[in-house]
Amino acid sequence: MLWFLLLFVGTPLVELYFLVKIGTVIGALPTILLSLFTAALGGYLVREQGLSVLMRVRALLDQGAMPALEMLDGAILLLCGFSLLLPGFVTDAVGFVLLIPSLRHWLIRRYIAIQPAPPVNPSSTSTSYRVIEADYRREDDPPL
Repeated sequence: MLWFLLLFVGTPLVELYFLVKIGTVIGALPTILLSLFTAALGGYLVREQGLSVLMRVRALLDQGAMPALEMLDGAILLLCGFSLLLPGFVTDAVGFVLLIPSLRHWLIRRYIAIQPAPPVNPSSTSTSYRVIEADYRREDDPPL
């Protein structure tokens, strides 16, 4: 419970502190423009990486593999995009750091146990069936 209090009360206070400090150094309008620029740049980068993750998910699903790492990667990208859209420089810094794919993958492997699932074998006796369409005729049938 204390973590939520620190997160939801402490983060806006820290953001406000840095916004005021930076605003006194570079001015109010440049601070607002810089905050809008980081939000726009972050949104663009999250969109590009999100589409890349989506393509990897689709490729793994087409191969019959479970895209667990990619799904968690997409969830972290969602949080990353949210933090980049919030006004403030601390959340922007966290968002830009989480845009580094190798860091995201390290965090996922470090804090979340993922067991790789073996790919689905279409020739096995499972509930999924493989359909092969073909024409055939028996050699001992009379010709048509």
